[in-house]
Amino acid sequence: MFDFHGTVAQVESLTRSVEFAADRCGVTLPEYRSTVLADALGALGWVGSGLPAKVLPHFAAAWADRDLTSMDHREAFVGLASQTSGAFDGFAEAVYDRMCSPEGWVVYPDTIPTLRTLREANIPIALVSNIGFDLRPVVKHLGFDDLIDHWILSYEIGWAKPEPAIFREACLRLETDPEECLMVGDSLVDAEAKDLGCRTYLLPHTPAGEIVGLDAVPRILGL
Repeated sequence: MFDFHGTVAQVESLTRSVEFAADRCGVTLPEYRSTVLADALGALGWVGSGLPAKVLPHFAAAWADRDLTSMDHREAFVGLASQTSGAFDGFAEAVYDRMCSPEGWVVYPDTIPTLRTLREANIPIALVSNIGFDLRPVVKHLGFDDLIDHWILSYEIGWAKPEPAIFREACLRLETDPEECLMVGDSLVDAEAKDLGCRTYLLPHTPAGEIVGLDAVPRILGL
């Protein structure tokens, strides 16, 4: 079982997302301004920053349920991005749409080789993600959709990590006992799979384009 964000892929640089948002909104930004806005967005705890999100009361309810419905997901992240100091009109919506687009993500260099090694060993793979939009087009764009056997997306099944039910659903689809499963992720919610009996392996926060440490997975499995 693999988490998605921070485990097999990372969102593109925030500067690139800001540049995309400006282009979409017809805004011309000097280079330094793109960097300033990217830093401000990251300081709010935007995806990929590795920082806790600064959630305000008016979108706190949506934030709590952001991984259970597409509507709450959009409201939560647009609300977060709307706090960006100095942002232009349409900025929050544009950076959110970029985050949900296939082009807004970068696959880690060790993702595909690791998944391919598991596939060659006939080990089934489930993508288990807390997410509020469909990852299938993203993963197809990144080039490894053919290596995923099962898609366990929180907004589709109504459970989000660390709820045991989402890990149990993954084990059922994999037709494997929890004790025979390994959950690979990058956060403590992924580690909660251990309460079901699964082994867990957590990765460090890693920027896009860098080796994340997935090459250890085959060794953990004895391959």
